[in-house]
Amino acid sequence: MINASTFAGCYHPAREGVSAMEFDKKGVYLASVTISGCLTVHDFETLYCSLYGPSCSLPDDSSNYVLHISNSLPLCAVRWNPGNQDEIVCSSSQSDKVLVFDIGYVSSAPTEVLQKGKTKFHGLCSESRKGLTDLAFMSDDKSRLFASGLDGAVYMWDRRLSKTHCLELTALPESQFTNVKLNMDNRTVFGATRNGTIHAWDTRGGRASAAFQSHNEVQPLSSVKISTLLGKIASLKEQSNIVSSEVLSIDFNPSCSYQLAFHLDDGWSGVLNVNTFSVSHLHCPPPAWLEGVDSVLHKRKGTWLSTSSIYAVGSSSNNGMYALDFHPDTSSACHVDYNEETKGCEENQPAENKFIPLSERVLSCAAHPLSHTIVCGTEFSSLLMVSQKHETVRDPE
Repeated sequence: MINASTFAGCYHPAREGVSAMEFDKKGVYLASVTISGCLTVHDFETLYCSLYGPSCSLPDDSSNYVLHISNSLPLCAVRWNPGNQDEIVCSSSQSDKVLVFDIGYVSSAPTEVLQKGKTKFHGLCSESRKGLTDLAFMSDDKSRLFASGLDGAVYMWDRRLSKTHCLELTALPESQFTNVKLNMDNRTVFGATRNGTIHAWDTRGGRASAAFQSHNEVQPLSSVKISTLLGKIASLKEQSNIVSSEVLSIDFNPSCSYQLAFHLDDGWSGVLNVNTFSVSHLHCPPPAWLEGVDSVLHKRKGTWLSTSSIYAVGSSSNNGMYALDFHPDTSSACHVDYNEETKGCEENQPAENKFIPLSERVLSCAAHPLSHTIVCGTEFSSLLMVSQKHETVRDPE
């Protein structure tokens, strides 16, 4: 769809790769950030027509960008503000700042910069752990923004009050958060860490009921280690040596509010049922030596298709991505209680797991909100599009 040369001016061979992407709510714009420090906003229709339009030519100049900015630091997260779709935010794992941009302004300078203030663990963590790895807006409040930190906390800003954070959702100081997500009703914040733990905080009820008034730190209501949950699955424990792995990404299923997908550093993907705090689905791809390709350590991020329970994520060992059937009930081939003998006996069977080979290693995925189109960002800063194949069926008569 777009090759690495499109990112001219910010291409660094040792630090390349599309680290994160997101569509706006209507699927008009696609924002992406790279490990080399580029923030780019594309008009999706322009990209689509470059493949399927009459000219079928790849975009290759700056006129195809809505926004294109180079940064001196690697960028690892990008989000659209759901309450203001002209506004995007991005962060770096090497900086304690959140950069805010407005695509309506033709400027390389951010319109606003949010920064961490004095924190609970100030002075306890090294300079290398000051960064912010992921971002999440409250869907019903455009002013409140969360960011996961490598220094043991998830931070919240209320932009109506200050440009420094006003709330800390804390864990142990050695925790290094990689991701942050809010559930559908914005009541619970989930944070994932490098040691394979997922923490949950209730920002409105229970022990955290006065958090927004007092500006105190909030302790997690629940914490679960993924490897511990996997060890409770009898069939898995008998076949595999379960070790703790970094959680590379988490994401809620838009079609099922209690399904929180996770993707681990070892290539495994699964679903955490947040009602029961148990693993309901799991996909264990063949290890790298079986797939015939040496594993490359990259920070892969998955996504749900907006209108189904299909989870898309890049392969840890091959050039391509998996489309995984995480349908909530036991008819899913990934469900821990799936019965192979019932396969094909039930009506309306969900789609099976598929591996989709691509030309490059996939680091991040973004699903179009109105179609079954997925854009994949690769380790060589290319964008690849995966769409459902449409075939014309003729009436035999």
